[in-house]
Amino acid sequence: MESIIRCAQAEDVTRLESFLEEAKLSVEGIQSSIENFLIMENHLGDIKATLGIEPLGKLGLLRSLVMRSETAERDLFILFEQMLMLARDRQLESIYLASNKKNSFEFFRLLGFTEEAASHLPEALLESQHVKHILAVDNSFFLKLSI
Repeated sequence: MESIIRCAQAEDVTRLESFLEEAKLSVEGIQSSIENFLIMENHLGDIKATLGIEPLGKLGLLRSLVMRSETAERDLFILFEQMLMLARDRQLESIYLASNKKNSFEFFRLLGFTEEAASHLPEALLESQHVKHILAVDNSFFLKLSI
């Protein structure tokens, strides 16, 4: 069955928070930035995946990538393509992501991301609570994509 990707709306907050909590991710800030999240749903309206972006001036920080195990790799590429369209719509110049999962590095490299040393991160990014948390995690790394 085909998936539908759409921007989350206020009425999606509770479902999205439940989906993120199930994946053991923080739901802090979801309600105030719901319009910056994409939701991928199946034909029944069940959430298959989500991806958010935290705008920081002209930069964006990707947040809360969660997908069900049955989500196809093709669906993930489409979700990222839609996120890039959303970032452009929000007039962002580049997007960053932070992770400590090295096995995801190659996937993001295929999408055009390049590694960015923590010492070269823009000040706007360093002010994000999420980035401050990631900097304290062992083996964390940052990737950047200019758009």
